[in-house]
Amino acid sequence: MLLERIYDEDLSQTSYLIACQASSEAIVVDPRRDIRVYLDLAAQHGLRIVAVTETHLHADFLSGVRELAAATGATAYVPGTGGEDWQYGFEAERLMDHDTIALGQITLTARHTPGHTPEHLSYLVTDGAFADEPGYILTGDFVFSGDLGRPDLLDEAVGMENTRFTGAKQLFASLRDVFLRLPDHVQVFPGHGAGSACGKAIGSLPSTSVGYERHFAWWGKHLKNDDEQGFLDELLDGQPDAHAYFARMKRQNQEGPALLGERVTPREVSAEELARGMDSGDLALVDTRPVAEVHAGTVPGALHIPMLSKAAGHLAWAFDPDTDEAQLVVLAPDAARAAEYGDHFVRVGIDALIGYLPTLEGLPSVAPSVISPAELAELIEAGEAGTLIDVRTRTEHAGGTIPGAQQLSSGKVLFRQSELPEPDAGQIITFCQSGLRNTVAASALRRAGYDVAELEGSYAGWARWREA
Repeated sequence: MLLERIYDEDLSQTSYLIACQASSEAIVVDPRRDIRVYLDLAAQHGLRIVAVTETHLHADFLSGVRELAAATGATAYVPGTGGEDWQYGFEAERLMDHDTIALGQITLTARHTPGHTPEHLSYLVTDGAFADEPGYILTGDFVFSGDLGRPDLLDEAVGMENTRFTGAKQLFASLRDVFLRLPDHVQVFPGHGAGSACGKAIGSLPSTSVGYERHFAWWGKHLKNDDEQGFLDELLDGQPDAHAYFARMKRQNQEGPALLGERVTPREVSAEELARGMDSGDLALVDTRPVAEVHAGTVPGALHIPMLSKAAGHLAWAFDPDTDEAQLVVLAPDAARAAEYGDHFVRVGIDALIGYLPTLEGLPSVAPSVISPAELAELIEAGEAGTLIDVRTRTEHAGGTIPGAQQLSSGKVLFRQSELPEPDAGQIITFCQSGLRNTVAASALRRAGYDVAELEGSYAGWARWREA
């Protein structure tokens, strides 16, 4: 048996390719939408991708199940569990509890493990060449290394009410009735790593085991003592903010993501074309330089996405394809680099990238407003700080913030403008922890028409200044 883990650092998301090498058949579980990595991996090992499936309706990225099935002719499988409201809207084989997928000597058995979402499936993997019982389980967003999938995401991201309590109870039952009935030696391969918003304290280890989690995970003591209420209380306390774009991901994944097919290589765009397009609203520039360079000057109205490694998540905070019809141009040295940004963008359903600009020469430039901690302190003392926005998470905000700051996380600020004053009502001052998330959020608000000043050094800079 071959089991390959494909990890996306951008969204802290994991997909898996599992194959029977005797039959050269492979299945991909929880694929992302830029599918080249799976095609290349299959070619490298001389495999045919004959099946593709996923564990649940994802909220943090757009699924590649349809894309990969269309490209390879593989059979698409999706969960058929969870009830009428959780059925997929595109053609695929529906899997129920205990249904199986066979690949030569490999068998995947679907187990219904609701809690994170009602339809969630985990997949037990049996390598028939060595054993007649499962040795591995792909847990998706059910069990992570040291943590569990959050049960409150439907409330937080989709706008449902009080599903967290039902979900938490379902997680307790799924652990008791499915996970903990497995032998300790069964290896666990989760769907996310540290940094994902799908859990609150996900570990960095790429895999774990049933026995390790049973004995050492925070929830183990509650299951051992049949303490459901203690489990619910600890699970629901301190869950992180859910990004606003998650609602769009849920909807698009359920309807069926649009097929990309053969993607066009981004073309070079001239400064003149970009200027005209930005003036008309038909084009939007994504400035990809580091924070310090952008603070020295950027094109008015440009979005700032300072890291390729986090480009998908950051752009999904700053650009809403549901309401924004602009096409995107990235600042990149060549088409190959621009295409890398495009790979990240499509993972969150932003398919609007058409081109790249190698230099900002010939375009207007303005230095974004930046305010020092000392200047902010004077404004606060005089009662003239205006609207001060902490774009960190609720947990970070609760652990200490600047006096008078309201919390609205970077992943929500563009989508919750009703919680902000009108764009012409005066300057907004924003900050995060170090300044990275803040520069993304601030650029999105500037493009939306707000006058925004970024706090120099953000909260860490404020703390250092206070201690000096």
